[in-house]
Amino acid sequence: MAIIKQLRLRYFLLLTIAGIINAFGVIVFLAPVKLYDSGISGTSMLISQITPEWCSLSLILILLNIPIFLFGLRKEGAVFTIYSIYVVIIYSFVAWIITDVLPVDVSIVSPLAGSDLFLCAIFGGIISGCGSGLAIRYGGAIDGIDIIAVMFAKKLGLSLGNFVMIYNVILYVICGIVINSWILPLYSIVTYAAASKTIDFFVDGFDRSKAAFIITTKPEEVCRELSETFENGITMLDAKGYYSDSRKTMLYFVVNRFQVGMMKQIVHKIDSKAYIALNDVADVFPANSGSDTSDISNED
Repeated sequence: MAIIKQLRLRYFLLLTIAGIINAFGVIVFLAPVKLYDSGISGTSMLISQITPEWCSLSLILILLNIPIFLFGLRKEGAVFTIYSIYVVIIYSFVAWIITDVLPVDVSIVSPLAGSDLFLCAIFGGIISGCGSGLAIRYGGAIDGIDIIAVMFAKKLGLSLGNFVMIYNVILYVICGIVINSWILPLYSIVTYAAASKTIDFFVDGFDRSKAAFIITTKPEEVCRELSETFENGITMLDAKGYYSDSRKTMLYFVVNRFQVGMMKQIVHKIDSKAYIALNDVADVFPANSGSDTSDISNED
């Protein structure tokens, strides 16, 4: 009962959209020209090509992904598993609809990009990446490779990203050996790159900001000028220089990427010796107006 209370109808609706988008990208752009998606989806596409016709991509997607999600149930939690299984089923169902029900021929070439491998790789990667990113954004995952990475990457001394990359490289090498050609696997790397970048946009946010850590001996003047110019909040932290053994102030200030240049000019005009370090920031949420943390910097 507690698990059911954690599930959100809005998330199911968005996961439905994610599954539809992912299926469209894979079935309309990648599968017709035999390009390969990444992870378990790409593995399923290869298996469907070398097995009898009744082993459709939709069936193999379910047979491979769902056991993986169930295997990772304890580590990832029931809510994530339910969302993931649901979006995989949607993905598989829509893929079946496109290939076997709709009057669209996706057996030879892409109905939208024809036989142009580069267009198919780019648009297939971007569109399927939108679906995968949306699924991750709302609590699920379309591909079980992430679960496998979580389960085994640390044991192998690898990061999650490196584990997935190595898996995909091995997958594309196997694809090249099986089909006795390296053209399609190489174009599939383009698909993987486009999809990965698109997923990053969805997971980390489209409007990336910059967090500035400013160490200065003139905090009041710097804060006043920055606040008047950008109308953003600023957080002040006491600091102490190790070598100089002098008291300083560190300011935490968030601006969008277009404001970075002006921010540096303002700070160095007031304190030419000020130290500025910039970090990428994603998903900046403004503090509540009634909160006692309202002085924390927030995005315009």
